[in-house]
Amino acid sequence: MHKTEVMINYLQVENLTKTFGELVLFEDISFSVEKDSKVALIAKNGAGKTTLLNIIAGKETQDSGKITFRNDVSFGYLPQNPPVNDDLTVLEQVFVSSNKIVETIKFYNIALQSNNERELQDAIDKMDFYKAWNYEAQIKVILTKLKIYNFEQKVGTLSGGQKKRLAIANLLINEPDLLILDEPTNHLDIEIIEWLEEYLKKTRSTLLMVTHDRYFLDRVCDTLIEIDNNTIYRYKGNYSYFVNKRQERIRIHNQNVEKAANLLRKEAEWMRRMPKARTTKAKARIDNFYELSAKAKGKITEKNIEIDIISRRIGKKILEIKDISKSFGEKKILEDFSYSFTNGEKIGIVGNNGTGKTTLLNLITGNLSPDKGKIDRGQTIVFGYYKQTDINFSPEKRVIDIITDIADNIVLGSGRVLSAARFLEYFLFPTSKHYTMVEKLSGGEKKRLYLMTVLMKNPNFLILDEPTNDLDIMTLNVLEDFLINFNGCVLIVSHDRYFMDKVVDSLFVFEGDAQINYFVGKYTEYYWYKQEQEKRKKKQEKTPIIQKERNRKKNEKKMTFKEKRLFEELERQIPELEAEKQKIEAELNSGNLDYKEIEEKSKQLAEINSELEEKEMLWLELSEKL
Repeated sequence: MHKTEVMINYLQVENLTKTFGELVLFEDISFSVEKDSKVALIAKNGAGKTTLLNIIAGKETQDSGKITFRNDVSFGYLPQNPPVNDDLTVLEQVFVSSNKIVETIKFYNIALQSNNERELQDAIDKMDFYKAWNYEAQIKVILTKLKIYNFEQKVGTLSGGQKKRLAIANLLINEPDLLILDEPTNHLDIEIIEWLEEYLKKTRSTLLMVTHDRYFLDRVCDTLIEIDNNTIYRYKGNYSYFVNKRQERIRIHNQNVEKAANLLRKEAEWMRRMPKARTTKAKARIDNFYELSAKAKGKITEKNIEIDIISRRIGKKILEIKDISKSFGEKKILEDFSYSFTNGEKIGIVGNNGTGKTTLLNLITGNLSPDKGKIDRGQTIVFGYYKQTDINFSPEKRVIDIITDIADNIVLGSGRVLSAARFLEYFLFPTSKHYTMVEKLSGGEKKRLYLMTVLMKNPNFLILDEPTNDLDIMTLNVLEDFLINFNGCVLIVSHDRYFMDKVVDSLFVFEGDAQINYFVGKYTEYYWYKQEQEKRKKKQEKTPIIQKERNRKKNEKKMTFKEKRLFEELERQIPELEAEKQKIEAELNSGNLDYKEIEEKSKQLAEINSELEEKEMLWLELSEKL
């Protein structure tokens, strides 16, 4: 007999409702989070994802419903903007915790300073009991992985991204049973996102999070919970599985609605000629008619933004950057950087935080001046600059005021003219929200409204600095399609690898120390190229040692019969692998692959390169015996 596996619920959400005035965020929703699962919440902006996490974490209250944690379960919460104490040092901030080990270390440090032998012995006993002696070293390892090196630095002197990383370190160090994360990848550079991705994949902690990073979802989560029209849908799989199953769910739902509509037409005819006698059977059929009527109206129509903004004509001369340099104090950001843009180019900018990505954008748009060099802008160029931190709408303004302050009527790419109200509906702001105060919008809704104000100016050169932060997945998909078909130039800074793979054709890679490399290809291609470069570097480091060992063994033995057979086999296999490698490289450079195929081919290329390296090394060793 097989034992039935018992699912242990760490968290149970039952019949939860939350409203703000007349706005219903969610109503009577229920779901659970099981031990060892890695769950992501998905919903459109404004559906209350952050509010839901705040309620679960006890930071806000619900109107009705119940939140239940398993008795012995500890949880840690990472909000979008984690609170920190600016007066503490980095290490002191990490030790702000109720974790037993952290409290023990604090008690031990106090006892050391007190010179009280009894207190010190108690502290040593506790350190032994909780095995806390190596804990501080573990803390420093995690901080270093998150690129925080100065442990005595005051928290108040850290950047916003560093504070976010410090809050993540604090959470991971405490190792709660349940991690609750709200947009953990926002404001992190790609290298740290990839490290966090690997960490969360391997951690024993159960996970509940909100994120719009689709690669992160795909690689970390095993369960997705979608909130749509106040209904919960659960998908047991990653993001790719969710996309397919969601489409299937909508298709089946609409088929059932269509069947109900066909049956309703027959029942409506019966209602018209229904006999006056109201038998029990007739009454049941009448009730069924009204149920069918409600069901027939339930067709799901996926209302998405279709961005169709007219872009201005662009001349032959676009933008030429000639030998520009920029420093802040002794820190060099750019040095003798040059590039000439051609129409239709879509370039991504990647690199660690603080390497100068946003500085380049500000130089191009004239918000900063270079220390030397020249930026020559074409006369027809109109920039649309979407900044990370430029959402400074007056909180007392209404949503519609933000649009009418720029224009009362907006011309679309098709030539159609929309009023401000219709334009808001076009961007999924229903009439009920037009007169809502801006301060009451969610973070994602504010970003969408800001994007509208940028596009309304009909730019022909779009510059987007972290446009994906806080936007829901549905809006991201539409923005990606718009950018792919945009006639002008596009320059994007983004940590969203999925977004970059879909939109850009080449990259400016900021390496730090004023070094910028140009890479032709998608981000995933660059990632595998970088991995291959690191392997080659390690191989070069090992070569002198290997060569020395070869020289020692040279002529020690003649080649055996078995080694001769292996040598002949390698001489056949290596050219075949070389041919396969060239074929995949040609496919990757063709520009005909979608992002999924690019990722798959890039992985194949990495595997072939690894196999080729092994076989070439073995061939070299055997050739020494010839």
